[in-house]
Order: sequence, then C-alpha cells, then structure tokens
Amino acid sequence: MGVKNKKSLFIFTAILVVSLILLNLISRNLFFRLDLTDNQRYSLSESSRSVVEKVDDLFTMKVYFSDNLPGEYGNNRRYLQDILEEYVAFSNGNIRFEFFKPETDKDLEQDAQKSGIQPVQLQVVENDKVEIKRVFMGMIFLYEDQKEVIPVIQTTAGLEYEITTRIKKLVDTDKKVIGITSLADDDVKTENVRMALSQRYKVNPVNLDDPVSDEITTLILSGTKDSLSTGVRKNLEVFVARGGNVLIAQAGVQTDIQTQQASAIESDVFDLLRQYGLNIQPNLVMDRKCGRVSVQQNMGFIRMNVPMEYPFLPIVQTFNDVESVVSGLEQLQLLFPSEIVINDSLLKTGNNSVTSLFTSSNRSGTMSGSFVLNPDPKRNPAFHSLNEKGKVLAARSEFTNEKTNLLSQIILVADSKFLADDGGGASPENQIFTMNAVDYLTGDSELISLRSREITSRPLGETEDDVRSRWKWMNMVLPSLLIIGFGFFRMKKERKRAKVLEEIYG
Repeated sequence: MGVKNKKSLFIFTAILVVSLILLNLISRNLFFRLDLTDNQRYSLSESSRSVVEKVDDLFTMKVYFSDNLPGEYGNNRRYLQDILEEYVAFSNGNIRFEFFKPETDKDLEQDAQKSGIQPVQLQVVENDKVEIKRVFMGMIFLYEDQKEVIPVIQTTAGLEYEITTRIKKLVDTDKKVIGITSLADDDVKTENVRMALSQRYKVNPVNLDDPVSDEITTLILSGTKDSLSTGVRKNLEVFVARGGNVLIAQAGVQTDIQTQQASAIESDVFDLLRQYGLNIQPNLVMDRKCGRVSVQQNMGFIRMNVPMEYPFLPIVQTFNDVESVVSGLEQLQLLFPSEIVINDSLLKTGNNSVTSLFTSSNRSGTMSGSFVLNPDPKRNPAFHSLNEKGKVLAARSEFTNEKTNLLSQIILVADSKFLADDGGGASPENQIFTMNAVDYLTGDSELISLRSREITSRPLGETEDDVRSRWKWMNMVLPSLLIIGFGFFRMKKERKRAKVLEEIYG
C-alpha cells in the first residue's frame, strides 16, 4: 500500500506541476480581467488592440520610473505596469517592456536624460519631515530606428491614449497630410489645434488663393465674416469635387463681447454650404445650460466682478451617439453659435445625406435681427424665455459628385471661434472633437473611441430647479433619518435582549 500511495502521490504531483506550467504558458496570451469601471479604463480597448496588431517587429518600451514614490504616484506605476502587460499579451510577442530605476545607477540616469526624460521634483513626507524628492516618471518607445518619448507620467488619465498614439505614430510609416487655414483676411491663431493634430498628421498651412495640393485630402477651415474671393471659392469647390473633405467652423453672426455688438454676416460662404444641404441661420443660439462670464457690479460702495450665466456660451451635452465622431463625448463648449437647418430639399437622391452631430439642450432659444448681448438677465429679457427644443449646432454632410463620382464629406460647426486659440480651440474637449472629426474625414478612425473614453469630464445631467432642490434636501435629511432610525432599532433590540435576560435570570 505504501508503494502504491507514493506512486500515486508522485503522479498527482507531476500532473499538478505540468498543469501549472501549461496554465502559465497559456495565460501569458489568454487572460480575462473583470473591469467594472464605466469606461473600462483598466482594460485595453479595441482601438489599442487593433493598433498593436500592426506591430510586426520588435517594439521596445523602456520605463524610467523611480521606486518608493508617494501616494498616487506609486499607484500610477502599478497601473502603468498592469496596462503594459496587456499590450504585451496582445502583441504576439512583438512588444516588450522593462522598468528601470535611474536613481540607482548614474549611467541609467544619463541615458534617461539623453532620451528626453528629465527628473521632476516632488514634495514628500519622510521621517516626519517635508522633503523635496528628485524622481523620474517617463518612458521611451523604440521601434526599428525610430523613437518616441513620454517625458512625465503624472496621472493615469489619458495614459492608454498617449501610449497607443505613440505606438501608432511609430508603426504607421505613411503619415497623412492635412491642410489648415482661415477663410477670413485676418489670420486666426490655431496653434492648440495644430499641436494636437501634429502628433498624428503632417499639418500644412494652405493658401486658398492657389489650388489645393493633391497630397491634401482634408482641409480645416476657420470661418469668415466677408464674402469669398472668386479664386478661393473656385479652389474650394474643385477640392471638394475631387473627393476632398472639409471641417469648417462658421457662424452666421459676427459678435464682439467687449463692445456687446453683433451683426449678421453677409457672405457667399453660406451659398457654398447650402449646396451641400447645410443652411446656417443669421441668428445666435441661447441655452440655459451655458458657461459663465464675469460682470462688474456695484456691491454697496465696492465694484466687484460677479460670475453670471451667459446663454450665448452653450455647454453641449446632447450628441448623436449613432455618429462615431461624437459617440462617447460628454461635453463641448461653444461661443456665440448659430443654428444649422438641415435642408433636405436641396439634396439629390442617392448617397447624399446630412446628419446632425450635436444640439443644444431642450431649454434653448434664438436671437435674430436686433442683437442684445448684455449678460445681465435684468437687462436681457430674452434669457427668461429659453424653452424651445434643441437647435442643431453641428452637422455632417456626405455626398457624391455627379461629374467625378467621388465621395466627399463636410463637417460644419456653427461657431467661427471653435478652432481659435482665443476661443473653443483652448478647450481640451473641443480639441478631442476636432481630432475625432479629422480622423473620421481621413478614414482613420482607430483612435476615436479610445480618445472619447479617456475624457475625464463627468458633467451632471440636466435637471430642473425644483428637482435639484428636492435632491439637495434629500441628501441633507436622509442620512440623518437613517442614523436616527438605526439608533431606535438598536435601542429596541437592546431592550428586548435585556428583557429576555431579566426573565432568565430574574
């Protein structure tokens, strides 16, 4: 019996060891992670997986991350290691990564700095003292003879997007060219948008007085307040006819918040857009869900800046989720937008169509004719009657040219300042929409869903004043009632227990 038992134990142990080895080998490439976050932030997205599948050679990621970092920075390191393991798992062995501690080796520290990763200073508490610690928190991507760098990783928000973008930039050798310009005579500054797009594209300035280069397939246009010259309009029409795509920011009204003056724009750009079913109204859209401006008011003997809601600055939270360009977006900020009327009667049958992308809320209104821009609701009665349904503020037109039989698309945002540095171009959410739109127009939509899910804004849904007040009182009163109720329950339970003990030992 002893021999048989030893033999059985040996066989069982051998089977267990072999099973564990096979399980570990399989789990390197096949694994499952339960991710209960609303945007699946702890799991590699489908967009990232599709980019990783294109890696067909050794791709190395060197992570220079100091050890024993305080609080959230230590969590960042763990999150980074977890997500890099997923990149490796989906890469069929082509992606590798390694962590280094530069503070332990002077050569490593020099290598990190030569590659563009500079140390940062953090304030930490050690041995009951506040000290300044010099740490490294960056990573390098190496593929063939190319290199990309993330100099500092201070937060996990948007980290997967940053990593995937750099992988895609190194793997995609054919970098597409897009053109950017302003239809107005005065050059609109769009450096924020240019910098965001230059991570993925070659962004070339364009002079529409000349024909658009054949290498450019997508144009980004800031709007105008005047009519187009004959040459500019002809070059635009030729560009669209040959299958070119356009993202244009154009309002129907010119405004100046400093002088509080506005006037309807008279330009043939509206005739051009109307050909494609996009009809911009000469009005301003107002929305109860809006941004704020500072207004000077007399407070007794003191003149102070008081923040006031300004309905001419709508905060957009209503998106057409069927459209991938805006699916997953949560919020955009517009400045003095106009209403877009989708004119189906101007469209021909077939592949021609116009689709709304986003609208204002159902507490909207419009102002036309005589414009009153005063932000004080006491002096602007139009602010008190915002009860109309949402107005279309952006739309996409898709059509096939009859002569060339080529498909073109135009995305219109009815806000002339949407791309400008001194307007919507400074908003991170607006930049995400712009990059989504350019990706969509260039036919490269791999990063759209990933970019949208990395948004950190979580705006509250729109609620009526009485509903907000009701929830406010519930939040204040309900916890107290629950505590009091629990106290009575415990007291009743203790009395019952005391009564039972009294009957037993009484």
